[in-house]
Amino acid sequence: MPLYTIRQVAEMTEFSPDTLRYYEKLGFLKPLRKEPGGVRLYSDDNVHLLKSLKCLKKTGLSLEEIKEFFQEGQICIHRSPVRDEEAATISGRINILSEHLSKMEEQRRELEEIIKDTKRKLYFYHELMK
Repeated sequence: MPLYTIRQVAEMTEFSPDTLRYYEKLGFLKPLRKEPGGVRLYSDDNVHLLKSLKCLKKTGLSLEEIKEFFQEGQICIHRSPVRDEEAATISGRINILSEHLSKMEEQRRELEEIIKDTKRKLYFYHELMK
């Protein structure tokens, strides 16, 4: 299993080493082990988690919401049926993402109104200049 230094993980995830240390303090990230001298070594699972975290951040979820999302650990289901404990975790994540999607859709509606107003104002000012 390959292991990566904090610098390598930073390059793979586009997070700075400082951000990675911050996420470690918050409990999102745990190095597989620390070498003498404090060198952190991370696994492919760590990198995958960070890429998932980045995706969730792009949706606008707060770090608190992301922490709740990851609270039960990662789910890698490659079989059916889903076990009860996995179903509970998945249901929780569905709720978090559904609520967040509703918020984003409302923000989009508000932004669409702002865009319409701006276009009307531009049209008005262009007409004045004729």
